[in-house]
Formats: sequence, structure tokens, C-alpha cells
Amino acid sequence: MTQTTFYNCYFFDGTNDQNQTDTWFTVDDTGRITVIGHGTPTDTTDTVDLHGQYVMPGFINVHTHITSDPDAFSGHFGGSETESAVFAYENLRTLLKSGVTYIRECGTTYDIDIKLKRLQRQGKLPQTPHMMASGRAFSMTGGHGDGPHAAYLVDSQDEMRKAVRTAFKGGAECIKVMATGGVMTPNDFMEDPQLSTAEIAVAVEEAHHKRRIVAAHAEGNPGIQNALNAGVDSIEHGFYVNSDEAHQMVEQGTYLTPTLVAEAAVANQGQGQLPDWEVKKAADAMADTYRNLSQAFKIGVKFTCGTDAGTPFNGFERTPEEFGFLAKVGMTPAQAYQCSSINAATLMGIADDYGTLTVGKFADFQVLRADPLADTAAVIQADKAVYVGGVRQF
Repeated sequence: MTQTTFYNCYFFDGTNDQNQTDTWFTVDDTGRITVIGHGTPTDTTDTVDLHGQYVMPGFINVHTHITSDPDAFSGHFGGSETESAVFAYENLRTLLKSGVTYIRECGTTYDIDIKLKRLQRQGKLPQTPHMMASGRAFSMTGGHGDGPHAAYLVDSQDEMRKAVRTAFKGGAECIKVMATGGVMTPNDFMEDPQLSTAEIAVAVEEAHHKRRIVAAHAEGNPGIQNALNAGVDSIEHGFYVNSDEAHQMVEQGTYLTPTLVAEAAVANQGQGQLPDWEVKKAADAMADTYRNLSQAFKIGVKFTCGTDAGTPFNGFERTPEEFGFLAKVGMTPAQAYQCSSINAATLMGIADDYGTLTVGKFADFQVLRADPLADTAAVIQADKAVYVGGVRQF
């Protein structure tokens, strides 16, 4: 069996808030870590000197839209299926280059992610992160995400059941539902409830029958409460989550994905580029967002890392910036990274194999010049080395 040993590094495995010093670790030809040691490594077939740099887990981004163009300012829509597929592949490579080694999609046009996932399984999609594919999202007629080739439009419990079953038949691995209006749609607002509790509950029932998870786009109330009552696995955005909802999330084990870099991008960079109503919605929510999320974090809600990549000014290279925003919620750097490592992997049901760098798990990691535990700015490094299964990708 071929083995590669990486040595001479500081090693942050993602399970605590400490770097291990003068560390080496060995990866076998299945891509898994077989042993972790300190000092001089044991003999192996190959060795890689990391020159005293910092190793940490690859990021897991649980909220991306790989067919969306952050420079087009038009959301998830536009472009032919072929154009969207090529664009999505380019975006996957950008995600990986930034340090993201696993993603959960939260809505693509034409079910592109499902089709690309099939190619990835066949080894035909090099230099891309692992994917949990969602396919199209689920919206009510006229709701958030109602656009050409972008969503299943459902307006009853029966329509939801048929649509979710159809999605799973087509290869979806997770479900994304729209519980509220959003920033990017002109005719609704964050506080507008959309899909009903009963409709969302059907999606949850069908998904859980197949041991799959449901994410709910839910920015304000009563939509957040509706999604929680329906039993979703994660609340996406959650800008106006209140104390009662936070306690319910803790009790139910519901995760929160705040996508702070996306909100800040629209509010801070959209002036003169985006419609005034869109910028205003994001800007008005900013102060409330940090107050509400800080309260939720103190209550004990588990946060995940997701960036809503593909929304305006929110490119696929920006995942590392999310951790600085999570620090503003009140997290230490280690706690912010835990949103990506432990929490994201647990939400997605992949924690036995991914998320942290421990013996038996896949060696998906990044190598940095600066200490990520000292400052989240350390992970914003354009030329970092990124490995998947112990094989360098960038």
C-alpha cells in the first residue's frame, strides 16, 4: 500500500482550539489519515515537507449556488443549460482553490449539480470539491426563487410531495425550501411567509424517509417559526431569529447558516449597482442580524458555515471571509472554524469521514503560511495549497 507522510507543520485538526506542534501525519492510497505523530516521521514511500506551515481542515460550505453569477446581479436565472454547466464547473474549481473541499448545494438551475455529481463519481470532474447535490429549490408560485429552470413550484401539500419524490428520483441528495421572501426578489420581503408549515412538513417527511436533510430559506418571521415547526434540519440566513426560536432550535437540534458575507456584500457593495430596494433590504437588516445571531449563539444554537455563494458581489472565492463575520457574532477563530468542520459535517451526515483531521477520516486539508487560530484573516490566502484525499489540487 502506498503511503505519503506530510511532516514539519503546525497541525489544527478542527476538534479543539489548539495547534499541535512539529506534527506529521500519514495518508494511505485510499485518501485517509492512518496515523498522526510528532517529531521525526516513520519511514514511508513518500514524504512532503510542509516547511513549518499551518495545516487545517478543508472548509465545508453548506450553502452555495454554483450556477449563479455574482457579477450578473440577476440571481439564479439566465443562461442556457450548457452555459450554466460550464460556469458551474468553473465555480466549483474556484471554491476548491479557496480551501472549500465539500459543499452542500442549495438550489441550481437545470439540476446542474446533480448532473455534475454523476460525472464527478466517474472521475470526470477534476479539481472540484465533494458535493451534496440539491437540484432545483422548492418555491411557491411567485415566491422567492420562482424563475426559469430554478425551482419546483408547489402550491399544496400534494404538489410538494410529488415534487420532492420527483427530485429524489432524479438524484437530489438534499432539499431546499423557501419559507420566506428574500433580499433579491422585488415583490416580497424577509418577513413575508411563503411555503406553509404544512407544505414544508411534507418535504421534511419525504426527505427524512430517505435519511436526507432539508434546508429552509427563512430570513424573517413568521417564516422562521413555520420552518422550525415543520421540522427542517437547518435555517438558512435566519437574520431575525428570536429568543424563543433559538431555544426551539437548540431543543430540536436545528442548525443555523447565517450567510453573513452575502448580506454584507449587497449592503456594502451594491449601492449604484443593484436596485435601491435590494440594497435597502440588506442594509436595514445588518444591525438586527448581528444582535439576533449573537443572542442565538449565546443560547447555544449550532451554526454552520455557508456563504450563499453566487449572489451579488459574493464570489466563489469568498468562503474564507465568512469566518471574520462569524467572529463578529462573538465566536473565537476556533469556534468559527467549528461551524465548518464539526457542525457542517454533522448536519450533512458526513462526520464519520469528513470535517476534522483525525485518524480514519479523509485527508482533505489546506496549508497556510499564518496561524488560523490567531486570526481568521489567516485563511484568506489566495495561493494556499489545497489537498483532497491527500492529493494536492492547487
